[in-house]
Amino acid sequence: MNIEQTVMELIISSGEARAYAYEALSKAREGKFEEAEKLISKANDVIDRTHNIQTSLLQKEASGEHVEVSILFVHAQDHLMTAISEKNLICQIIELTKDINKLLAEK
Repeated sequence: MNIEQTVMELIISSGEARAYAYEALSKAREGKFEEAEKLISKANDVIDRTHNIQTSLLQKEASGEHVEVSILFVHAQDHLMTAISEKNLICQIIELTKDINKLLAEK
């Protein structure tokens, strides 16, 4: 896979992970926590796969192989890190939603 294909894979996969995470949040707001957990698992799988692509590029660079860094490559890195951060925040929001639903059920 050439660098342009790799960069596009990073961007596309990061978007896919974010979509799963936001869908999980929607399910949690509906009280469908099992579905939300499955979607977070899918987001994690995509993030793991995408992170492995990023790691392979870092390993190439570390071993002395030149890796072309372009604005698009930096943009792809931003997408991945944003997807990871948003997924982590969404996981916390889902846990808060569970807590709120539990408290409301106790009333």
